[in-house]
Amino acid sequence: MLTTITDDLAGATIAGWYARLAGSACPQRNHWQTKVIYYRAVAELLAAQPDRPLTWKTIVGAAHGRRSTFYEVAGRHARHGMVRELIDDGTVRSYEIALRYGRPSPVELLIDEAKVWSFWPYRQQFVATAPGLDALRDAVVAWARLNPALAAANAFRPPACAVEDLVLLYEGRLAASRAEHRLTEVLRTTLPL
Repeated sequence: MLTTITDDLAGATIAGWYARLAGSACPQRNHWQTKVIYYRAVAELLAAQPDRPLTWKTIVGAAHGRRSTFYEVAGRHARHGMVRELIDDGTVRSYEIALRYGRPSPVELLIDEAKVWSFWPYRQQFVATAPGLDALRDAVVAWARLNPALAAANAFRPPACAVEDLVLLYEGRLAASRAEHRLTEVLRTTLPL
């Protein structure tokens, strides 16, 4: 059976992680809803004061949460963490991306997940229309222009799902490190310093 690039993008590891968490039908104790509260807090804090470093305390305060909840949604031992999902996938592609995004700082890990959450509507549109290199670049640029502080955070590291998509578009002939570098350059040239 032949697969198309659209099938590959739909079956991407981060797409599966996102769909499984965001698609939970149980409104009580829905971990995704808790994650979204923290993602929004990160995005709002960065937008309000992009030069102010984020700490777990400022994020918890903005989310009206608790330290224990912060560490349930952020960090290496977080429940349903994106990097852990990439590692558990076991493919070379996923492992390479996990190496690029597996940071020791739970704040940085949360920012990276917030980027994926924020970029997701752009990714959905990209996948649904004409998935190609230019379309992916256009989606990243459109997202960055509406979310400049979040896009610039973590040294302009692009949303991990965009890196995975770029690797898939190149059918595995582009390493995750190169894909990340290319998209980082797109963000650096798109956003004013």
